[in-house]
Amino acid sequence: MTDNEKLEITRGSGNVFRDVGFPNPDVEQAKGMLSAEIIKVLNRLKLSVRKAQALTKVQAADFSRIRNADLKRFTIDRLITILGKLSPETEVSMNVRSRSKRRQPRQQQSALAC
Repeated sequence: MTDNEKLEITRGSGNVFRDVGFPNPDVEQAKGMLSAEIIKVLNRLKLSVRKAQALTKVQAADFSRIRNADLKRFTIDRLITILGKLSPETEVSMNVRSRSKRRQPRQQQSALAC
């Protein structure tokens, strides 16, 4: 890239799944956030997938899928249930806002100084 070329910068919406065009970006983001919390609990408690299975009666393969971010088999309510079994003190909440108030991706252009 030369000094005279412009670099196009696109500001994200705050949801990577929306930015790359996934069909249900809010669902995918929620599933990702829930799975991240499940992984944090597994790590904090130093649980292997087998120990987590013994504790929760959720299949070890499901914990492996969660650790590998293979979430297509999971619904939001199933992930919440798994999180609740691992960490009963966990509270899940959500905020609802209208679509018009969501940040939409904006494009900006900036000169790259080298």
